[in-house]
Amino acid sequence: MTPVIAFGEALVDMLSSRLGEQATEGPETFTPYAGGAPANVAVACARLGVPSRFLGMLGEDHFGDFLADELAAHGVDTSGVIRTRQARTALAFVSRDALGERTFDFYRPPAADLLYRLEHLPTGVFSSPAIVHLCTNSMTEEAIADTTLAMADMAARAGCLVSVDANLRHNLWLDGYADITLVTRLLDKAGLLKLSRDELDFLRADHPVDAWLAERLAAGVKLIVITDGAAEVEVRSIATTFRVAPPKVQAVDTTAGGDAFIGGLLTMIAETGIEDDWHRDEQRLRRFVDVACRCGAHAVTRPGAYSALPTRADLGELR
Repeated sequence: MTPVIAFGEALVDMLSSRLGEQATEGPETFTPYAGGAPANVAVACARLGVPSRFLGMLGEDHFGDFLADELAAHGVDTSGVIRTRQARTALAFVSRDALGERTFDFYRPPAADLLYRLEHLPTGVFSSPAIVHLCTNSMTEEAIADTTLAMADMAARAGCLVSVDANLRHNLWLDGYADITLVTRLLDKAGLLKLSRDELDFLRADHPVDAWLAERLAAGVKLIVITDGAAEVEVRSIATTFRVAPPKVQAVDTTAGGDAFIGGLLTMIAETGIEDDWHRDEQRLRRFVDVACRCGAHAVTRPGAYSALPTRADLGELR
């Protein structure tokens, strides 16, 4: 089985006790949940039985201890996690509307995850083929962006499959919205690219959808997966285009839905291997994306991130 290596931010989601405009007795409270998109994906894969490793930096603080312990408890290899006293672990205060859709108020920057550099990479980390998963939240400052882009190049040269989830969080960027040119540089280094419909519309700007997606495929992306909440997932490659409908569920918290989805998809690819033309077989891809949809649907019915991610036993509930 091909291992998964996820790089980027691990942070603490402080989940509000209030749901939409719902009144609660007493003051609003926040419950800490371990999170961070690439860390969520590492946990998602580990819970599904894939050898999973997380690379990143945490502060030498209470929340850093909490995240390190949670990652390890869910079976993630944390030997590539660096601790620092130069910055604290990032926090995200999460509010939800009545449908479970969330908004984030980030306490980042400064944050420990932004201080990770190439010299922190474990020796020989890409010595054997792996799936290397990245997100654009490690592109919000010049130094960490350079690190992320260089890591994508290193992984690709080593024969790894580079997976990128756009996962845009505009309020993490200095100008209040993501740098399209910089983000696209990372997207075009991917073998597998995941976008939401909103992210696609933002990134393509005034370019027609088909033309923009064709540019990504021409740049070397093998598979593009476009999610749209509870609506159908669109799948595109050079060889095929199709859609898959996710299961209908009642969402409670959508925080980990996308990460559960990509974790499920990476798990299926990890099981079959990255050496063959996995992206050209439509029947196989349909099965992969169906599993990914079931993973995402399971996660949004539960609060938080790590604990909401499904195991193999959980997936039977969504058949």
